[in-house]
Amino acid sequence: MRATEPPDVPRRVRVTSPRRNAVVRGPQRPVTTDIREQTGLGELYMRSLVRAQLRLSLTVLAATAVVLCGLPLAFLLVPATQTVHVWRIPLPWLVLGAAVYPVVLAAARYYVRQAERLEREFVALVERQ
Repeated sequence: MRATEPPDVPRRVRVTSPRRNAVVRGPQRPVTTDIREQTGLGELYMRSLVRAQLRLSLTVLAATAVVLCGLPLAFLLVPATQTVHVWRIPLPWLVLGAAVYPVVLAAARYYVRQAERLEREFVALVERQ
C-alpha cells in the first residue's frame, strides 16, 4: 500500500424510512397503567406535568408581582402622580384600589387557560402512547 492511497473506509448507509408494516409483538401496555401503578415511567410523565404547571404558575406569579409591586414604586419615583386627582380621588389610590383588580383577573384567566392547555396536551400525549 502506498502512502498516497486512502485506507478502505466503509461507506455510510442512510436509513430513509422505518418499516411501517411490521407486526407489533405482543400487547402494548398503556401509559395510563404506568401512571396508575406509579411505575418509573408513570412517575416521569407525572413529574413532567407537575413541572410544566409549576413553571406556568411561577411565571404568572412573577409577572403579576412585577406589575403590582411596580405600581407603588412608580408612584414613588414619579412625584407628579401624587398630585393628580380623578374625581377628587388621588390617582395612586384610584389605581391601587380599583385598577389592580382587572390585572389580577387577567392573570387568573391566563393561568387557567394555560393550565387547561397543559392538561389537554398531557392527555393527548398519554392517549397517543
